[in-house]
Amino acid sequence: MDKLTQIGLQKTDSKEIADKLNELLANYHLYYQNLRGFHWNIKGVHFFQLHAKFEELYNNALTRIDEIAERILTIGQTPLHTFSDYVRVASIKEAGSLSGDTETVRATYDNLTVLLNLEREILIMAAETGDEGTVGLISEDINENEKTLWMLNAFLS
Repeated sequence: MDKLTQIGLQKTDSKEIADKLNELLANYHLYYQNLRGFHWNIKGVHFFQLHAKFEELYNNALTRIDEIAERILTIGQTPLHTFSDYVRVASIKEAGSLSGDTETVRATYDNLTVLLNLEREILIMAAETGDEGTVGLISEDINENEKTLWMLNAFLS
């Protein structure tokens, strides 16, 4: 019985999934922080649209961050919780001082692509191990992120 987590999943599988979820968590934090900077610093003719859109996206990201961290705890592991860990683990980099419409939307598109690729990896891992809770969490986010990528691409076209 000690090979199972408190919710009945294999501990070794849950550890591997939690490691990947922590990678996603770290990337979400960088994505979130980039969006905050874009929201604060956006300039140009699309200011009003993008200022509001970036706020919507960072509020959604903050919700996802909490859900991912809670899922890591639910499967018996510890979420990363220092910004130095996030920067060390994340593939997404700090965006710096971007303020133009095209460059901020492009950076957001690229960041979301990183998140989506990680989510697809996690989805496969979770499905293979019978971790339906993680599958549900990630499936919902994939759907939302695909739609957002489509919208960002339409803006960039």
